[in-house]
Amino acid sequence: MKIFIFCFILVNSLFASEYYAKLEPIESYKVKASVSGKVVYSNSKIEGFKANNSRIIELDSKVNQMDLAQSRNKLKYINEMIAIENNNYNRLKKVSSKSAFEKDTQKLKIINLRSSKADMIIKIENLKDTIKNKKLIEKMNYISMISVKKGDYVNPGTLLYESMDLSKAKLEIFVPILEVEDLRNKTIYIDGVKSDIKINKIYNTADTQHISSYKVQLLVPNVKVFSRLVKIEFK
Repeated sequence: MKIFIFCFILVNSLFASEYYAKLEPIESYKVKASVSGKVVYSNSKIEGFKANNSRIIELDSKVNQMDLAQSRNKLKYINEMIAIENNNYNRLKKVSSKSAFEKDTQKLKIINLRSSKADMIIKIENLKDTIKNKKLIEKMNYISMISVKKGDYVNPGTLLYESMDLSKAKLEIFVPILEVEDLRNKTIYIDGVKSDIKINKIYNTADTQHISSYKVQLLVPNVKVFSRLVKIEFK
């Protein structure tokens, strides 16, 4: 009986360091609209391919562009008005016959113009941000899905497309809490082949589903085929 129990513990210990997980992209993104607008461009041809500083989605920004141009003109006019009123105020201060009320009134004009200038600067920056957010460009991520087409109207929060970072893959496994420390210095084998892969991250709180385990993440470089199941061993 003692021999049987010992063998069971030994076999269980051997299999405790063997896991299976899928090779997944290191990051996956769901890109949603931050502003509303009509879709004027949808790069459906890039779906299923890797981007290269590619325009993916663009929303109509014609009115925003016009508003930005006019706002910049208004800012220029406000600056000119401030310069004129400043000169008037400086001359007024030197005239002893002018009352304090007249001088304060002139100063108030300048304050109001400066306030208008600050509001206009904020408006211009908001317009620039809006225009930028209406043209979405991906540098190098893989475009897995585009969910809108030309002519669609989107609101903030509408899913536009999904992309993935394929520069590395991640493997996530769930290891019993008491066994995690024993894995830190062990060699990792992938599908029976010795590797140089190290543990990237250990989430030191129990998983909500695997309540007696910690999630352990491994990073794998130079992956050719994603979403395939691999065997992970710690020896």
